[in-house]
Amino acid sequence: MSGDWRGVAAENRDDITESVSLLLRARSRRLLGDLLRPHRRAIAVLTVVIVISNGAQLALPYLVKTGIDSGIPPLTRGGGPGTLIAVVALVLLAALTQAVTRQAFLRMSGRIGQDVLLELRRRVFGHFQRLSLSFHERYTSGRVISRLTSDVEAISELLEAGFDGLVTAVLTMGGTAVMLLVLDVHLGLVALVPLPVLMLFTRWFRRRSGAAYRRTREAVALVIVHFVESMTGIRAVQAFRREPRNQEIFERLNADYLEANSRGWRLVAVFMPGIKLIGNVTVAAVLLYGGWLALDGRVTVGVLAAFLLYLRQFYEPMQEISQFYNTLQSAGAALEKLSGVLEETPDVPEPSRPAPLPRAAGRVRFDAVEFAYDGGPPVLPMLDLEIPPGQTVAVVGATGAGKTTLAKLIARFYDPVAGRVLLDGVDLRELDEATLRRHVVMVTQENFLFSGTIEDNVRFGRPDAPMEAVVEAAQAIGAHGYISSLPAGYRTEVGKRGGRMSAGQRQLVAFARAFLADPAVLILDEATSSLDVPTERLVQRALRTVLADRTALIIAHRLSTVEIADRVLVMDAGRIVEDGPPDRLLSLSGRFARLHRAWMESLA
Repeated sequence: MSGDWRGVAAENRDDITESVSLLLRARSRRLLGDLLRPHRRAIAVLTVVIVISNGAQLALPYLVKTGIDSGIPPLTRGGGPGTLIAVVALVLLAALTQAVTRQAFLRMSGRIGQDVLLELRRRVFGHFQRLSLSFHERYTSGRVISRLTSDVEAISELLEAGFDGLVTAVLTMGGTAVMLLVLDVHLGLVALVPLPVLMLFTRWFRRRSGAAYRRTREAVALVIVHFVESMTGIRAVQAFRREPRNQEIFERLNADYLEANSRGWRLVAVFMPGIKLIGNVTVAAVLLYGGWLALDGRVTVGVLAAFLLYLRQFYEPMQEISQFYNTLQSAGAALEKLSGVLEETPDVPEPSRPAPLPRAAGRVRFDAVEFAYDGGPPVLPMLDLEIPPGQTVAVVGATGAGKTTLAKLIARFYDPVAGRVLLDGVDLRELDEATLRRHVVMVTQENFLFSGTIEDNVRFGRPDAPMEAVVEAAQAIGAHGYISSLPAGYRTEVGKRGGRMSAGQRQLVAFARAFLADPAVLILDEATSSLDVPTERLVQRALRTVLADRTALIIAHRLSTVEIADRVLVMDAGRIVEDGPPDRLLSLSGRFARLHRAWMESLA
């Protein structure tokens, strides 16, 4: 009985695997069809060109047959040099036609392929930017890079060389089979006898290579992921002497990639010689049978010569098809991954009918909000909160209390599981992305800077801002002095991720970027954590001016930031346990007072 159950389970598993495979192939075909749709006219012209090219190619063996049978005495009656010269002229014309149409085909197909790749890269990059923060938190940067590099490159190889080989091979094989039967039915049938064996052999290769190349794409993605993460965190790697362990992991992943590639090439090593063997056996059979027919006078020498040339044309494309399958399977696996990414939907979708919000006053309200990460335990079990316009609110509490989650919900990096987050009475889910980002800006503790100048990074949130506005923003947060002291001033290159600047300098630039954007609501998520005490005091003085008439939410472990707040929220387990002006909370000897006392003792 257990054996029967195992058999049923295996059958079900195979059915599920086949269903998933069919789904992935359908999704991939849908994406490829969508990319090719704008080029339908060019593809139609391309089809005509390749048909003409193949027609010229198929004409050559037939012209050879005509030249032998009708143009070479004494085998012919009524033939002679004139007939032979005419046939040679037609051979040259066919060769010239094939060369011209071949050039046109390669140029047109290359242009279509590059346009498709351009659109694919544009879609993938744009879609990655639109996907929600939750997607990027679970989808590593290495996998993102793999999608846009190795996967797109695999599809590039398919478009540049694969389809060319496939279309040519299919037309050549189909046309050749017809010509074989037209020249002599009996000899043609002998030549086509191995065709069923050929098709079964090709089907076997296609199935096995499909699984092998999917494994190859997975293996190369893991290699890229590990490489990117190791290089991104190179400071931590070197600081903790992680190099040997990272090298060990890389060696294992690299070996898996080698094995996956080797599996694919082992299949090719069986398929290509097998095709060649079938072709050579067929040529031998045709030569034997055709020679006997020629000796018996039932076929001419020209027909036999044409048959041998056509057989060469028939089996040579099979080598190209094997190469095409290599490219196709690799590109198919890449296309599956790319189509999967492109069908990912943002967790915070754009509204179908956005609500207008010309100029926000900055009133923020949490209305019975519940939130949890990916079906986990509630982070905010039930939260009601209102922040009036222009108020500066500091949020404090232990790690994991829900402070950053509060900020992410206001910035709409996530949507609540239940309840609503409102800006000036409008649910954030009803605001389009551009409107929300114009009115709500968040400065995080990561203070990410992009490669370029300080000026470029300050302008990041408002690219059209004049230089005067950039300088005013830097002056407002106290960064103008140190920027001006640099040799290139505002045109100083910050380096990769701002690596040429200190953590405090990066945060000041991030502040200037946010202030230049001039939002109605400004969120500072532990944004002063990397500042030294003198710089922090300088920024706090600037914040009093900059945050005037602006709603601000300040999340910090360092309670010195609370000094500029109008109101303090103390959070614990996703709930607000204390709420009021900082002076009043200090006088109550509650949680905030204890936190403040512990912070003061730590300074002492």
